[in-house]
Amino acid sequence: MLGKRIEVLGVPVDCLDWPTTLATVESQLGTAGPARAIVAVNPEKVIRAQRDSGLLHHLRRSALLIPDGIGLVVAARLLGLGRMERVPGLELMPRICEIAERRSLGVYLFGARPEINDKAAAALRQRYPRLKIAGHHHGYVSEGDMERIIESINASRAAVLFVALGSPRQEIWMGRYLERLEVRICQGVGGTFDVLAGAVKRAPGAFLRLHLEWLYRLMMDPRRLLRQSALPKFALQVLAAWVARTAQP
Repeated sequence: MLGKRIEVLGVPVDCLDWPTTLATVESQLGTAGPARAIVAVNPEKVIRAQRDSGLLHHLRRSALLIPDGIGLVVAARLLGLGRMERVPGLELMPRICEIAERRSLGVYLFGARPEINDKAAAALRQRYPRLKIAGHHHGYVSEGDMERIIESINASRAAVLFVALGSPRQEIWMGRYLERLEVRICQGVGGTFDVLAGAVKRAPGAFLRLHLEWLYRLMMDPRRLLRQSALPKFALQVLAAWVARTAQP
């Protein structure tokens, strides 16, 4: 059921489309066993993982690596690695909530600022009236408090854990604690709680249709410039790999 796993510039990602992704999530939620990590991969994360062996290690151990950025979709096709569809983590989270609501499974929200976490939980309750919010806790906790957080998550008996600690902190957190979690799936959702809480607006439809959400984010927050400097690096590496591939006899 799971799409094949490929490597783009040395970093793994699963060749997925929406039907395959949702079918995989359904299967994982219906199967008992160790917690499985769902991690979004985009060009920024590829460039970071190239120099961060710890992040790369956690990516390789994840059960599902969704192609979150259009750059990955284009790169995979140009380099003959496979065809896939963009699966944004921001859009996958509500789809997982729909599945959890239908299956009467609980979800737990961990991360973001206290007020954002509270508002995100309230927004989900309003959007999905039958969804069980088994628990939620903000991400401003010390390492010494982590034992209590793990106990709270497990005591909630949630099947789904959403972790909003930002990247690469959330990937490292999941890699460190996944084996101790009694949930079925654990998705790293980045800034999704901020969007749910209304603190951050998603790009207008025109930007989304043109796959220019990154540009809208940069326009709204110029401080992202340093972070998004990874995009031209990614593009140049893909171009170099494509030239090398086409030059082969």
